[in-house]
Amino acid sequence: MFLGFSLLKRPLTVQRRRHSPPGLAGFGLLLVVQLLFSVKSYASTEMLAFPRTGLWVGLAVAGSLTLVVGAFFRSRIKIAERESARARELADHREYERNVAQQELLRRLEEERELAKEKMQFESQLSEYEKYASLAQLALGAAHEINNPLLGILSHLELEWKDAAEDRRAEIEQCIEGAQRISSAVRGLLDYARPGPLKLRYVNLHRLTGETLRFLEHQPMFRQIRLQNCIPLDLPSLSADPNQLSQILMNLLLNAAQATPSDGTIAVLAEKVRFAEMIELRVRDTGCGISADILPHVFEPFFTTKRGKGTGLGLSITRNYIRSHGGDIQVESIPGSGTTVRVTLPIEQAGKPTPLNEEVIA
Repeated sequence: MFLGFSLLKRPLTVQRRRHSPPGLAGFGLLLVVQLLFSVKSYASTEMLAFPRTGLWVGLAVAGSLTLVVGAFFRSRIKIAERESARARELADHREYERNVAQQELLRRLEEERELAKEKMQFESQLSEYEKYASLAQLALGAAHEINNPLLGILSHLELEWKDAAEDRRAEIEQCIEGAQRISSAVRGLLDYARPGPLKLRYVNLHRLTGETLRFLEHQPMFRQIRLQNCIPLDLPSLSADPNQLSQILMNLLLNAAQATPSDGTIAVLAEKVRFAEMIELRVRDTGCGISADILPHVFEPFFTTKRGKGTGLGLSITRNYIRSHGGDIQVESIPGSGTTVRVTLPIEQAGKPTPLNEEVIA
């Protein structure tokens, strides 16, 4: 009995003599080694004294050792699993943070790109407005300087034509035609440089288009062209200056007729813009179209491809009228297939009162 007590006490003595291991793994390994030596020594002694008893004691100690080792490794496995789960959780969190950072970076880059694009558009518009303002001031001065003496020249030519012989009248008529072209250009300059204030009325586009087409269909350039009024009768009336709106429609139809061959078609269409209090007016022709290199310049003042037949101010004046109404104009064209001009106008003029119960045609 004393010998058994001394054998059981020996591992404790060894444990006190050894230094504490740095971690749990070292402690577990030390425990296993001590138990193995104790079991071996104890089993050898008991087998000499009591063979049968020593066998059962050895088996009991071995079972206990197995349970201890199993519990130790199960605890280590659980600790490893928790550490692995924490590592996965940390990795997932870092991946999430990385994705969020990438999305934020992309969003900021997109915002900077949009801001740069808007800045370029604003700078382009500002440059365009400054150019047009300078041109408008020049046009006003030139128009006043030209218009007064031109009226005197026209009056004198008309008097000369009345008293002239037949062989001279043709020459005088050419001079009168040239003077009238100058007068038309001067009026265009005045309209472009100093558009009058809006005189708002509620305008029925279907009726306005019908009256305009009936007026133009008897003109020589429209006689062999099919004119179509495709504006629905139930289209809402819009608040606009009827004179300017009529001039807009007239300019677009004249441009379309000059590009449309015989037996061609010019159609006027309109509809309410979905989800907006706007009306889109379209003038579509089956003419020769506009080439891609000319299309960006069609709204520039004095730009024309009809040499000797136009002033190049028609679309510039048209765009000024549309902008004064808070609208927009766009031109779409395919060479050889035709052109479509889209005019977008608000149904109501914000901040500008319109007389009620007063609807006009033109």
